[in-house]
Amino acid sequence: MAELLAYLARELVDDPAAVSVTSEERDGAVVLLLHVAPDDVGKVIGRGGRIVRALRTVIRAASVQDGRRVLVEIGE
Repeated sequence: MAELLAYLARELVDDPAAVSVTSEERDGAVVLLLHVAPDDVGKVIGRGGRIVRALRTVIRAASVQDGRRVLVEIGE
């Protein structure tokens, strides 16, 4: 899941080298923290949160195969 999220984020931002994804276990769910360059945060969030909502939907749909709950958060 982390690789998929990183790939999608790299395609959205101006500085793909600054994209990184870390994962942690929290309350029985895997939380993926997406880190991007400060100038690219707005591009990942999108107008009204549309882009990040779409990323969360794609990751949630892909995580069904693993049978685990995966959450996506934007890190600083």
